[in-house]
Amino acid sequence: MDLGGSAGFDAGFDAEEAAAAAEIERIRAEVTSVPAADIVANHVIGLWQLAVLHLDPGPGRIPQLGEAAVAIDAIGAVVDALGDRLGESAGPLRDALAQLHLAYAEVRAQVTGSGPTTPA
Repeated sequence: MDLGGSAGFDAGFDAEEAAAAAEIERIRAEVTSVPAADIVANHVIGLWQLAVLHLDPGPGRIPQLGEAAVAIDAIGAVVDALGDRLGESAGPLRDALAQLHLAYAEVRAQVTGSGPTTPA
């Protein structure tokens, strides 16, 4: 019984390789068509979401202040380093960072019973 031999397998593999290469090229073109500042801003929003999840982990769970601080500090590092190079996202990201600092201070005061402090 002949199942196409190695020639049939090679042809199928080549077609899969070509399809994968075409998909990689499509993704590359899609990503490079978006301004880098927009992609960075999107990642900063992901860090903001991470900080919020650690500050408010849900009922019965203790906020993870150290983990939230890492995310908040990462946002600050990006926003401070890039500033207005983030384009129209710069202002909203600065505002979001300020809100996170306030939220951190409030949660820290609730958890520790001490006065408000913001992450580094």
